Amino acid sequence: MNDLTKTKSVLAVLSGERRDPPPAWLMRQAGRYLPEYREVRSTAKNFIEFCLTPDKATEVTLQPIRRFGFDAAILFADILLVPMALGRKVWFVAGEGPKLDPLTPGDIDAMQVGDVEGLLGNIGETVSRVSAALPGNTTLIGFAGSPWTVATYMIEGGGSKDRMKARALAWSEPERFDRLMDLLADATIRYLVIQARAGAEVLKLFDSWAEGMPEPLFERAVLKPTAKIVGGVRAAGVTQPMIGFARGCGAMLPRYAAETGVTAVALDQGVDPVWADAVLPAGMPVQGQLDPAVLRAGGPALDAEVKRNISAWAKRPHIFNLGHGVTPDVPIAHVEQLLATLRQD
Repeated sequence: MNDLTKTKSVLAVLSGERRDPPPAWLMRQAGRYLPEYREVRSTAKNFIEFCLTPDKATEVTLQPIRRFGFDAAILFADILLVPMALGRKVWFVAGEGPKLDPLTPGDIDAMQVGDVEGLLGNIGETVSRVSAALPGNTTLIGFAGSPWTVATYMIEGGGSKDRMKARALAWSEPERFDRLMDLLADATIRYLVIQARAGAEVLKLFDSWAEGMPEPLFERAVLKPTAKIVGGVRAAGVTQPMIGFARGCGAMLPRYAAETGVTAVALDQGVDPVWADAVLPAGMPVQGQLDPAVLRAGGPALDAEVKRNISAWAKRPHIFNLGHGVTPDVPIAHVEQLLATLRQD
């Protein structure tokens, strides 16, 4: 065990060690449920500027660490910064979320990976600043959206309930779709390398829309692009552990864990831990998987579910987290309750 895994419990777990209680952080732990976040957000003219301004992004990354003492900080950014490096315009509309000009087949044919380091270099600066400011026992996590999830927004022009246009393109224009996956993977590799070289100690890939795909599409849209990213990051000399989150992938989880090269898997609340423990590689660390709704509910149900989640993964290296992100309406007291219950022993 090296010095970092001795002092940083998240790194220890990702190296295969079991810690009791498990280390904890929460997806979207920096966000609108915190008044200090809302105060900083009000000073930025738009969300993209907010993400790309190092002093603001650094501050909101550190806020939940100061308030709650989580075991890891996750870089404050957005999964839709990478399309900017492919020449696509991205903007956010209040109350509606992200917007992009929908891709046409001709757009995909003409698309090239641009100056990732120049366009997204400020993210590296944020990582460096956060790394210098974090407590010595707190791990810094960098991240990116996985190609399929990012592509759905690019093809649909924003969020979509069923990703029908993206799925249809994958079937009707397979060569163009595969080209788009490759371009996104190439840009994502460079983006993650920026973060790793700036001080991120763990890298995470978010495939938030991995559910509901038949196996042939899952292989093309999720497995192959993720494996390409992990391999590309490793080829660049990056050795940091990588967490993969294929949300809602269900029965595809064993292939995702075995074929992508990720160090650990993050699990949503719908995964049966008994089944997952049986099908995952022996000793592979897991992260998750508290229902975000029970965090919103609080009370005895929250205490019971925290304890059940810990017990479910008692025989495997485990990082405590949610099955998805903190919602804006979560009371701060419920996050405090979660951590008190988790750490009471």
